[in-house]
Amino acid sequence: MLIALAGCDVRAQSQTPAPPPPVTVAQPVKRTITDWDEFTGRFEAVEEVQVRARVGGFVMNIAFKDGDMVHAGDLLYIIDPRPFEAVAEQANGQLADARAKTELAKRELDRGLTLVQTSAVSEQVVDQRRQAMQAALAAETIAEGTLKAAQLNVEFTHVLAPITGRVSRHLVSVGNLVSGSDNGTSTLLTTIVSMDPIYIYFDVDEATYLKNNKLWFEGKRPSSRDTPNPVEVALTGETKPSHEGRMDFIDNQLDASTATLRSRAVIPNHDLSILPGQFGRVRLIGSSPYEALLLPETAIATDQSRKIVFVVKDDDTVEARAVELGPLNGGLRVIRTGLRPEEHVIVDGVQRARVGAKVTPHVAQIGGGRS
Repeated sequence: MLIALAGCDVRAQSQTPAPPPPVTVAQPVKRTITDWDEFTGRFEAVEEVQVRARVGGFVMNIAFKDGDMVHAGDLLYIIDPRPFEAVAEQANGQLADARAKTELAKRELDRGLTLVQTSAVSEQVVDQRRQAMQAALAAETIAEGTLKAAQLNVEFTHVLAPITGRVSRHLVSVGNLVSGSDNGTSTLLTTIVSMDPIYIYFDVDEATYLKNNKLWFEGKRPSSRDTPNPVEVALTGETKPSHEGRMDFIDNQLDASTATLRSRAVIPNHDLSILPGQFGRVRLIGSSPYEALLLPETAIATDQSRKIVFVVKDDDTVEARAVELGPLNGGLRVIRTGLRPEEHVIVDGVQRARVGAKVTPHVAQIGGGRS
């Protein structure tokens, strides 16, 4: 009899229903946010200069270290100036000779003007002396121009940095002969790129352009053509934007081959950490501020092609709710449709919930402690 009673007690315990599984629920966060559109961009220097020789000669000195930051006016190269200094000395002597001839012609003209009043010389002689003085003045002007050109060539033997930026490696070593000209055939010595600020170029797809254009017509978003809209940039490997800037340029037509619009933003680069040629993720303001509901990513599940969340009703039963997702904002996902602010959503323990079944909800706040 005792054995039989013990067996009945075990069967009674095995038929006791299990309690509803515990889950953590929270109401969605309500926040005023602004949408951002994201694009992939590439950084480019605001200014880029190819430093070329303007006069030919042998390189005597290199005055910079490869990769240094240089300032406008800093000395980069010295080309042997002695041949040009000799030409300048010769031009200076020719100018002195022309000035002396001008002075003599002026005195002879003044003397002729005095003598013609007493008919000591004829008007023809005065005209000849006047013409001689004009020729002397012209010769003096030519000599002055020749001297200035020679002095410029002497100046060009000292190759200076035209802009402030980071210089590349030297492409010509000391002792090499370089050629100089103003028609693009001169020897390339090095390159310099400006560093701060820096451009980032990116392509906006046609759909985004049309969306933003509609918002501008409705007065909900300023156009980047006439307003320096803010942008945020995340570098390669970064999960959050680390640099801020502003819009600077939008092209006047879409690229017919890609249906994209070339755009540009200016990014401060005070620490010189960004180099031209790097990639970055650009976030551009894409809406006016609006009230939105947000949930953590852990509260969102996938049902085939739908995104769903699990809502706990007043009787502690679970209901699957299809939602439309928006962008991430502060680590939370925007819920565009399908959810009301007062509803409780399972944010932890989703795997233990079953649609239509009861759960034991523990109310918490998103980003806060459990209550």
